[in-house]
Amino acid sequence: MNWKNESPVYVRLWHEHDSITIATGQYITKERWDFTNKLRSVLRMDKEKTLRRSLDAFQLAIEKKYNEIIRRDEGFSLAQLKNELNGKTPDKITVLEILELHINFFSRKVNHDERSRATLSKYERSKDLLSNFIREEHQKNDIGWKSISGNFINNLELFLRYQSTFKGHIGIRNNSTVKYMRMYKTAFNYALKSGLIIKNPFDLYEGKVFETDAIYLTPEELKTIETEVITAGRLVKTRDIFIFCCYTGYAPADASALREENLVLDNNDDLWILANRTKTSMHENVPLLPPAYRIINKYKHLQPTLLPAISNQKMNEYLKEIAALCGIKKKLTWYTARHTFATTVTLGNGIRIENVSSMMGHANILQTQHYAKVLDINIKEDMKKLMDKYR
Repeated sequence: MNWKNESPVYVRLWHEHDSITIATGQYITKERWDFTNKLRSVLRMDKEKTLRRSLDAFQLAIEKKYNEIIRRDEGFSLAQLKNELNGKTPDKITVLEILELHINFFSRKVNHDERSRATLSKYERSKDLLSNFIREEHQKNDIGWKSISGNFINNLELFLRYQSTFKGHIGIRNNSTVKYMRMYKTAFNYALKSGLIIKNPFDLYEGKVFETDAIYLTPEELKTIETEVITAGRLVKTRDIFIFCCYTGYAPADASALREENLVLDNNDDLWILANRTKTSMHENVPLLPPAYRIINKYKHLQPTLLPAISNQKMNEYLKEIAALCGIKKKLTWYTARHTFATTVTLGNGIRIENVSSMMGHANILQTQHYAKVLDINIKEDMKKLMDKYR
């Protein structure tokens, strides 16, 4: 609203399953907008006649730009249309504008429960890191996308590794750095598909994630946590959610979103959890094992969901206390629960790896093979047959 108490007029465009809002630069009071039926009635005020002509011209410009993009046969997106209307051609769009456009696109997926809010936060964090780098390296608030060279990408990676700061820590470890760089590549791919740029400069980046050993609980450690006497309510709730995740493979955010309708009986009267992973939208359908079923019954009807909610940050914080109470030296996080399901609960009990991959909602079996590598018990079982033969 401006100083005259007038509201801005926006254009809302739809294309296939996408939509976008564009500012027209025009203003009118809400009362006059409603009184004139959105300027469709016979207008008597010169100001409103002028406004209507301006909006008609704006609509014509949109149609003209749309037809121009279609004739170029480069594919079409509303983001591209908006940028070209605002004079942002592929030569003019900036690095941070590309990140912001992708974040807006990703946030719509989050709002439709197609991707996780935690991943959205990481994209927002990646934009902040890139903004800090541009200010320190180029002494500017933003730069054109064509300024990105191999040297820019190399210096950005070095900045993330050794100079960036977050929560009092300086520098980011290799795997997190690589993931941030891949986020930039994804954002620029979105801009490329939208016709906003003519190539993706981050295709030059070749960083690799170092494989690390997954931290998981042994059967004895899992039993210790299940049976330990804990009196603090917050730790009891954390322990229950953690154990539920150990027996289902769900992340706490996904587990806390489960509702009664996610429980389904199969033809043998066995209960299953049917749901999609928020992070990837992949199916994660898991038979409900007795320990997980007992936890569901404990919290039944106490909240709209099957389990109480707890943030990942709080859960990791409380798990440190639980580990200390149980005498477990491993660093427990909510990832540990998922790893425990993959190793101790399933692969360690002879469940085939392709079934484990399906239950965990992995896109392919390569993601699951990482867990199989750390299970010495599988090697021992196979080698036992060979030992018996040579005896």
